Amino acid sequence: MRIKFLGATRSVTGSMHILESEGRKILIDCGLFQGRREESNQRNKNFPFEPEKIERAVLSHAHIDHSGNLPGLVKSGYKNTIYSTFATRDLCVLMLKDSAHLQEKDAEYLNKMNRHKNAPLITPLYRVLDVDKALELFKGIGYNRSFYITSNVRAIFYDAGHVLGSALIFIEVQENGKITKLLYAVDLGRRNLPILRDPVQIKDIDYLILESTYGNREHEDYISAADRLANAINRTYRRGGKVIVPAFALERTQELLYSLHLLEKEDRIPKLPVYVDSPLAVNITEIFKLHPECFDQETKELIERDELFGLENIRYITEVQDSKKLNQLKKSCIIISGSGMCEGGRILHHLKNNIEDSRNTILVVGYMAENTLGRKIVDRYPLVRIFGEEYNLKSEVVIFDSFSAHADKNGLLRYVEQAKDSLKGIFLVHGEENESAGLKASIEAMGVRNVSIPDRGEEVTL
Repeated sequence: MRIKFLGATRSVTGSMHILESEGRKILIDCGLFQGRREESNQRNKNFPFEPEKIERAVLSHAHIDHSGNLPGLVKSGYKNTIYSTFATRDLCVLMLKDSAHLQEKDAEYLNKMNRHKNAPLITPLYRVLDVDKALELFKGIGYNRSFYITSNVRAIFYDAGHVLGSALIFIEVQENGKITKLLYAVDLGRRNLPILRDPVQIKDIDYLILESTYGNREHEDYISAADRLANAINRTYRRGGKVIVPAFALERTQELLYSLHLLEKEDRIPKLPVYVDSPLAVNITEIFKLHPECFDQETKELIERDELFGLENIRYITEVQDSKKLNQLKKSCIIISGSGMCEGGRILHHLKNNIEDSRNTILVVGYMAENTLGRKIVDRYPLVRIFGEEYNLKSEVVIFDSFSAHADKNGLLRYVEQAKDSLKGIFLVHGEENESAGLKASIEAMGVRNVSIPDRGEEVTL
């Protein structure tokens, strides 16, 4: 039994790993790598294995850095089953088609500029037709139900509490007369957050593949975050500015709408117009209502009363022309748009039109990977490049780790603590090097041995 680590190693995007047993290869996640455009294109177009030789694929959740290259995988020759939860499958219908659509539109926009510069034209990684072929291979599995990936590899999806439909993948391998138990906890959610249930604690495991996104940091508590959110909105309103929010269409947008609803209900912020400028987020919000198996009891009751995303002044934007009209608004408002790391989509147009106005605020509510436009905004680069042109960053930037759906250092350590008695090894992935190294030191301080941070392409025999 071997594991090969191929993505989100010493970084946070492009999750991709291969489990091999008895000569059969199982792909766990197949995410898009996001970073510098040229490097991203090369890594996403060229798989470090032969897709047609993969026996089965298993998907932990629908975020694009975990699911986004499944159409590319199928386009390159993969023809077998893709296992996921039912909610993840439903979300992938929307998210993968949106990914293809964005790639096509961004390529079209950039190619107009490239033609004028006599620069090489850009080709999308995949198109909507490739997504349709990938979706035909999905097979939904409910939480807590055992299923066989291959004849000697059994799996169970447990709720990861990260995003709608997210799963911890428990894998049991029978090989050479013994059983080895592996848990893939990438990504692991947070406890006591609104909307979703808490992640399920799994104890009896031999090996743990664990994320480390916030492995060396602690999140701000939810109450303090609500106070800061209210202050940022009120500050911007007094300046007559707009609040621009790059947000992932899945989970982050819905959590933010819920928080804004509570603040408005308590009269802590003015009743500003809120525009959700993302067709994807609009459709995902509807999918939330179809999957009660993912929610805590309080959220189920709110959904039944249609109060979960119940802002009075909310408007969902789907048409391109309506999106463009937002840039002509003169009054204060809140614009929530994708993509979350500012690497594509409508948020780029809103940033282009608003980033040089000091009255405005850019609200960062999610993790921004290295070399993305979002990270440059977080690091407050004085000049940032959008669609090939440079813009001065004059807007206020306010950063919230508290909205993250990832467990922080304390949450990760708590999870390891509950499982450490049986653990033979831990592999830390999905984290930049300083975060992974910090978490490794903290875990070793608990007395756990064999904690490693794999390199990309590294293969380990268990």
